[in-house]
Amino acid sequence: MESEKPKIGIIAEDDENATLLAKQVERSGGRPLPISPGAEPAPDVISAIDGLLVGHGGEAPLVQAALDAGIPALCTGQGMHALNLAMGGGLVEDISGHAVVKQDGEAVSSYHRIFVSPGSKLAAVVGSGGFVRVNSRHSQGVRHAQKSSTLMASAYSAEDGVIEALESTRHRWVIAVQFHPERRTELPPHFYRLFEVLVQRGRERTALSP
Repeated sequence: MESEKPKIGIIAEDDENATLLAKQVERSGGRPLPISPGAEPAPDVISAIDGLLVGHGGEAPLVQAALDAGIPALCTGQGMHALNLAMGGGLVEDISGHAVVKQDGEAVSSYHRIFVSPGSKLAAVVGSGGFVRVNSRHSQGVRHAQKSSTLMASAYSAEDGVIEALESTRHRWVIAVQFHPERRTELPPHFYRLFEVLVQRGRERTALSP
């Protein structure tokens, strides 16, 4: 039944991004609940969700409130920036070579290789560490100088060392990736597992709730 599916709150101000993220939640057995990027981190907003999916336009205060409540979270693209800011980190304003490119007037992803750290939560979800090709649509980013001290870097760009994934060591399941696994045709299929595990963690949290 629809009411029994884990409710995954989605923060994304871009309509295309929001639609792609919602589709991945549905495919993974969850129920997507759109949250306005400008929403206040009110208790009723937080209590209404079992998991959080943060995309383009994620607000750091809302992300922080969800983490404080123990809600599992997956942040993609600019959502990784929101997580890092929520945990006290910063941003590099201009990351060359990672932005979208124009093709016949349309914005399309660029591509590069990253290294996923073996033993990380990200590696456990996707099945292994090592080198893999991912997509890219960002001009801002995070290097070690900007990384929150409470987050662990779990993937790096092979070309320039820009951090490509972060995860929390203080929370049960919080993972952020700089790339976009919601664009299913642009990444290896094992990255779809990120959405499946988010929904699974949301289901487990629901089962433990009184």
